[in-house]
Amino acid sequence: MPREIEVKSILNKTKKRDSWFLDDYTINMYSSCSFNCLYCYIRGSKYGSNLETSLSVKTNAIEILDRQLYNRAKKEQYGIIVLSSATDPYLHIEKKYELTRQALELIAKYRFPVHIITKSDMIARDYDLLHQIDKNAILPQDLENSLGRGTIISYSFSTLDDNVGRIFEPGATPPSLRLQSIENTIKEGFLSGVSMMPLLPFISDTTAHLELLFSTFKKMQAHYVLPATITLFGSGKADSKTLMLQAIKKHFPELLPRYQTYFQNSAGMPAYYKTAFAKKMKELSQEYEIKQSIL
Repeated sequence: MPREIEVKSILNKTKKRDSWFLDDYTINMYSSCSFNCLYCYIRGSKYGSNLETSLSVKTNAIEILDRQLYNRAKKEQYGIIVLSSATDPYLHIEKKYELTRQALELIAKYRFPVHIITKSDMIARDYDLLHQIDKNAILPQDLENSLGRGTIISYSFSTLDDNVGRIFEPGATPPSLRLQSIENTIKEGFLSGVSMMPLLPFISDTTAHLELLFSTFKKMQAHYVLPATITLFGSGKADSKTLMLQAIKKHFPELLPRYQTYFQNSAGMPAYYKTAFAKKMKELSQEYEIKQSIL
């Protein structure tokens, strides 16, 4: 069972809007994450090796959010709210607690725009609120012409292979169900695309798998893709680097020497890989006519 905690603040103002996700504010209704992705950057001793065992529910979050959104709206400090920056807004416990839905009700009430980032198909439950926000949100002045709508929905993928997903994202909605969900979301008329963060070296960044990713998202008319390489941190037993190397050793032993070489003294892939990766992403984006940005 998740812990129930109280917080003093729930709406976080970012120092600078990120060019990828367009976040002026972030909200995390829960802490830790039952999707338990091995590569997740929040990993470490704070949450333990199994993120699901350290789940927390912010029981007073709605009360706090109501007050904070009221104060921001009163001052006309409108901006895009990202759900979520440090956990998925549609964890399995959302079915019980419905904090994300209640948060969207307040966001709709105070007319803030929203960007949902998720690995879950539960988002369909909230299409009604997301349509309201899409139509009625007040955008920051500098985005009124370039964005022109209040709801953005990004689905996160590191692979399209359900078997690979079970290894590296053991608690998440399988990629096959995520594909069905993003297709439905686009048919609903939402501005929706894909966060390909992170692609897995020599597993989901191969030429064949990249072609599959881009052709699949092109077919369903995704509006954008946001590709990024992997970053792994730490040497503790609960850190992402440790857990990823253990999984590689068990399931892809032939790749272990490469991963050990790349991540032995670094958190990220080498510069030459990143350069080649950026070049390949640009080529595929042009070939399949899919933007690499939301705007």
